Amino acid sequence: MRNLLPKLLACVLASGTAYAADPSAATQPLTPQHLPFPPTVDLSRDTARHVIIAQGDASTYQGHPTTLLLPDGRTMFCVWTINHGGPCGPMKRSDDGGLTWSGLLPVPDNWRTTRNCPTIWRLQDPRGAARLVVYAGQGPDGAMHVAHSTDEGRTWTPMRSLGLECVMPFCTIAPIEGGRKLLGLTNIRRPGEKVEPRSNVIAQSISEDGGLTWAPWRVILDLPGLKPCEPWVVRSPDGRQLLTLLRENDRREALFITSDDEGRSWSKEKKLPPGLYGDRHVAKYAADGRLVIAMRDTGGAYGSPTSTHFVAWVGRYDDIVSGRDGQYRVKLLHSHKGGDNGYPGVELLPDGTFVATTYIKYRAGPEKNSVVSARFRLGETDRLAAAAR
Repeated sequence: MRNLLPKLLACVLASGTAYAADPSAATQPLTPQHLPFPPTVDLSRDTARHVIIAQGDASTYQGHPTTLLLPDGRTMFCVWTINHGGPCGPMKRSDDGGLTWSGLLPVPDNWRTTRNCPTIWRLQDPRGAARLVVYAGQGPDGAMHVAHSTDEGRTWTPMRSLGLECVMPFCTIAPIEGGRKLLGLTNIRRPGEKVEPRSNVIAQSISEDGGLTWAPWRVILDLPGLKPCEPWVVRSPDGRQLLTLLRENDRREALFITSDDEGRSWSKEKKLPPGLYGDRHVAKYAADGRLVIAMRDTGGAYGSPTSTHFVAWVGRYDDIVSGRDGQYRVKLLHSHKGGDNGYPGVELLPDGTFVATTYIKYRAGPEKNSVVSARFRLGETDRLAAAAR
């Protein structure tokens, strides 16, 4: 196993940056309308809260990170790509809750043959054995690939194909049926599609061996003419319901569906409240039961004051399913390149600190996107929100 940085940089320099359009822009014209949004707490200027995990420069674009916090409450991993949806392989580790980071970790050479938005998880099989698992969007065969570690991330297997064609790797994975199975959701192209070449439908799969193999896709949401994608599952506080938050790529709204039977069936889609109009939601419960949901804000056509930036929504599970908005939102990081950010990791440390990580053009000037985290506690943002009223 060898450090992949030279090979990844060579790939970037050879391919250039393919990204151009603002991914937070609607693909269909929208009639401007102003909706009520929650109050905003702005932490984006407080650079003492920010940690740069991977610095972009004029030739290197760091993109699409996700993170994982281990049960010790200190060790974190971050995986990402070089270029927009480009080669996977970069990985770093933090031993102090994301304050400082290692150099690039060694991974097998074939990781760079996979691409598009890797996601990292700690998954248990039905016997209780835990592995760290990384999924990548596409390998050479166009299917999702997987690699795993049985020693808490010290060594990794090569990537291998799961045989599941997809647009994104698993955006969300949730234990179901008391942990006997795992439920994985993502977006794929509509099977057999002839009209919409870039269609998106939401599909799910089940794993019964801790995420190493997965059943064939089952489509659970198809909205012809629209493009739902990038789901995130949240279990209700009482454990009885699954809530899936969804991005929608055409109207730039956001949707949700629910399941009361561990994903065997799902409700009809409903609109999320405006405060959750965003891309690639990632949610964590705080100790007091509130949800913190990080995302790329896509509410510009509806009057969002933080449109295109990296934000977090603070509210309760019941707010969402009842159609109410949250208490407030937090502007975490300012994007100097429109909506080219999001795809976050969100971790909660034992002391109550949230660490929200994204890729973003962090500064004006020639440098491309960097991987950056922002740190905050709800006690702090609660006080700031109260003072702003």
